[in-house]
Amino acid sequence: MATKKLEFSITAEEAGTRLDRCLSRLIPGSSRSYLQKLIRDGMVRADGAAVDIPRYPVRAGMRIEVDLPEESSPEPSPEPFDFPILYEDDAMLVIDKPAGVVVHPAAGNPAGTVVNALLGRYPQLAEELACGNSRPGIVHRLDKDTSGCLVVARTASAQFKLSGSFAGRETAKTYLALVRGVPKRPSGELSNLIGRHPVNRKKMAVVERCGKIAITRYRTVRTGTIDGVPAALLKVRILTGRTHQIRVHLASIGYPVLGDALYGGAGVSIEGLSRQMLHAWKLRVPHPVSGEAMEFTAPIPPDFKNLLDRMVPGDGENSAK
Repeated sequence: MATKKLEFSITAEEAGTRLDRCLSRLIPGSSRSYLQKLIRDGMVRADGAAVDIPRYPVRAGMRIEVDLPEESSPEPSPEPFDFPILYEDDAMLVIDKPAGVVVHPAAGNPAGTVVNALLGRYPQLAEELACGNSRPGIVHRLDKDTSGCLVVARTASAQFKLSGSFAGRETAKTYLALVRGVPKRPSGELSNLIGRHPVNRKKMAVVERCGKIAITRYRTVRTGTIDGVPAALLKVRILTGRTHQIRVHLASIGYPVLGDALYGGAGVSIEGLSRQMLHAWKLRVPHPVSGEAMEFTAPIPPDFKNLLDRMVPGDGENSAK
């Protein structure tokens, strides 16, 4: 099995920590038992020497190398393309991704993804697979149950340019979120670190260390109740692109996205609520060839609009424009 080499330098904060615990923070998504097996199998080195004791204490400045096995997976196959197109030219495509669709193949979702559909519409993208690009065209992602604007590249050079635009914060992303409860502050900015949850490795969380800076701005545009449940419609702007960022940030201040079972927004009796009510509404991005600022808007999907239409107005109601 092929392996991927990871290298880390231990900080003073991590000094004295058990090797397996330290690695669980450095390699999000990996269980302690899995990392302990890697250590015992000789797949971990400290300052060049193999270490096979999970409880080995690490030191500040120590260089840790991990040979992480990579699971082989079949190349994605072409499938019919059936997504609403918001924009298309020779360099890029913008689709309105429906909720329930995964962006790229992964464990548990080998087919039915945006990448599969792209290969069906643009057979030339298969050349990128042959060159080792396992996610041809993909420059950013939306969660499976998040709907809305998704930009994809049609060429390798466009993928490079667009990926750089997202990484360099040259884009503007505005979401609509229906949340459980009515925020006491009608607007605000959340800026802190987001990292893997210390207990539930499937979740992300606001953390004090070993995370990445995340910045989210929100504004309340409508309040009321839906089937008797207090709710609010928020416009949300993210200045960074961390995993589950909006869901984590809104849950951290007590207003989880409605329908989000992972972060506390489910468990309410609302007819038609079957997924997290988060929609990538507007997106501005520089064109990968001309550099021109392009802005796109994805219509509010029917299930989201249905809940909005049933919201009984509360104080301070406005409209999303």
